[in-house]
Amino acid sequence: MTRNLLHFLLGVLSVLLLALNTVFWCLPLFALSVLKLLLPVPAIRQRIDPLLNRIATAWISCNSAWIGLLQSEPWQVEGADALRYAGWYLVNANHRSWVDIFVLQRVLNRRIPLLKFFLKQQLIYVPVIGLAWWALDFPFMRRHSKAALRKRPELREQDRETTRRACAKFALVPTSVMNFSEGTRFTPAKHRAQSSPYQHLLKPKAGALALALNAMGHQFRSMLDISIAYPDGTPTFWQLACGRSGRVMVRVRELPIPPELCVGDYAKDSAFRAEFHRWLGALWEEKDRDIAAMLAQAGKSAA
Repeated sequence: MTRNLLHFLLGVLSVLLLALNTVFWCLPLFALSVLKLLLPVPAIRQRIDPLLNRIATAWISCNSAWIGLLQSEPWQVEGADALRYAGWYLVNANHRSWVDIFVLQRVLNRRIPLLKFFLKQQLIYVPVIGLAWWALDFPFMRRHSKAALRKRPELREQDRETTRRACAKFALVPTSVMNFSEGTRFTPAKHRAQSSPYQHLLKPKAGALALALNAMGHQFRSMLDISIAYPDGTPTFWQLACGRSGRVMVRVRELPIPPELCVGDYAKDSAFRAEFHRWLGALWEEKDRDIAAMLAQAGKSAA
């Protein structure tokens, strides 16, 4: 009982620290964003955007500090030490939980430029942080059902245009463009519903990745293919806040981007689309093996 109470109090303290940290750094972030909005001149934008990114980096650093203090289990990270804070990166990872975002930010912060995610349109309404994502030019994507897309195929163009506009902004200042190719968090139910051929992954979706490569492929120095595993079970944010997330394993692979995948038309060229799927499928097969190996290693360590 006493231990559970301690974890509960740690969780409350963590949430409070996250909220205070967010409000503290959002004040200067919003002030600079208003200035950028009032003076939409490229030269001014190129000066303000790096400042906004530094504020976000400081916010992540503070979050990473309390996360590090609370976790009783060590994090095992491979492949991150060789990264260089220069240029643009395309980051692709599997997706298990909202905790993934905190893990990726803590592992990659100050090692590569600020991570920017593709977000669901509804997340812009999250208090404070939704506006912060908007101020930092995170792209908000509208999700349409298959029925809606069959009825109105032109809706597909909305997300394509959002991606193009976002990538045009990313091209001005070194940025790490983050993509969860599964498109949603892994659950056993989703895995069964998909009849996924992978043991630890859902089927990857190639559309957003292909659009990012088409828009910015020539600028990316490389792709960071990241595999995340939680040997003690996928944690929730509350478990992370309480210091009960268990072991975290991250493997980073820096891979070259095939130049031919940066020039094709994914939407209209069926041959290019098939080639893109083959390339992504091969990455996913290797990622599935990596995660299996990571979990097996964790099992041996615990034995």
